Amino acid sequence: MGITRRGPRPPRTEGRNMTRYIDVNDIKQLLATIGTEPFILGLVDYIRADYLRWDEFQKCARVANHSPDGVIELMPASDEALYGFKYVNGHPKNTGQNLLTVMSFGVLASVDSGFPLLLSEFTITTALRTAATSALAASVLARKNARSMAVIGNGAQSEFQILAFRALLGINEVRVYDIDPAATAKLQRNLAGVPGLHIIAAPSVPAAVRGADIVTTVTADKNYATILTPDLIEPGMHLNAVGGDCPGKTELHADILSAARVVVEFEPQSRIEGEIQQMPADFPVTELWQILRESAPGREHETQVTVFDSVGFAIEDFAALRYLHELAPAHHIGSVIDLVPAAPDPKDLYGFMRVAAMPERTPRPVPVLQ
Repeated sequence: MGITRRGPRPPRTEGRNMTRYIDVNDIKQLLATIGTEPFILGLVDYIRADYLRWDEFQKCARVANHSPDGVIELMPASDEALYGFKYVNGHPKNTGQNLLTVMSFGVLASVDSGFPLLLSEFTITTALRTAATSALAASVLARKNARSMAVIGNGAQSEFQILAFRALLGINEVRVYDIDPAATAKLQRNLAGVPGLHIIAAPSVPAAVRGADIVTTVTADKNYATILTPDLIEPGMHLNAVGGDCPGKTELHADILSAARVVVEFEPQSRIEGEIQQMPADFPVTELWQILRESAPGREHETQVTVFDSVGFAIEDFAALRYLHELAPAHHIGSVIDLVPAAPDPKDLYGFMRVAAMPERTPRPVPVLQ
């Protein structure tokens, strides 16, 4: 079972002026302790809880700096007690330099003082929160008897997506396809030991999609692409469109969107970055929080095609940071660090530097200009 938190607890201090630091090895240890699927279920609870508090947040679209090869973004959100932000990049060519396509870290701070409570790795955590959000959306959009899924794009996010859908929706049959067979082989190898999960390598996108209850697209190339076309879509399918997440990057043919019920995270951001960037400005969408709060319907009938146009939103990162902030001390994960000076006199920062005196140095001769 997941761990439900309806709102933030009062910020905890880690001693005097200390920040908890969580690195990638700490996250691996935490997942080994809790288990990946139980961790995801707990994360789903936190994300749901924060979406239900939608009106309590200060929200904005992420700040993005684009280049020909990728994007670097900052994603902030805050409520009355806590402020969180994530730094994240997206550079599809990085794998050719033995770097990850996506790299990230996150910060959680007290609104009252601005003091940073948590500094955490967020590359692995982003993959987990993206998968958790996808499964949460599918829980209100996919057919209740959904048991099979297709995953198009078998890169770094694919395993997390499959485990999240298995944990929350009971998906046990997954057909997978990638233009790179090595990516599919990697996915099959990583999930080979998961009990009751059947991974089937498909020879093509149509073969993977045919008969699937849910179709997840999670490709990486930064360009307008048509991964799914209308002829592949069957009545009642739920499409989880994850890969289109910045201007100029899409995966679905526009006619699919025209014929479907489309749900987004934060409409102002999705209009710029999501699948709906292809559509007119007045194209109708529903935000996920409205469905979770039951102020708007989810799936309206069994044959309806639904689309979760997922680009990732800062409230999801905020929820994940809250989750880590609660879990890490309880499981003795991470360490506390002096990220901010603890000056005896907070009005005398220079004096703090002098207290931590540098060793004496022999003065260098002053050069004579001629």
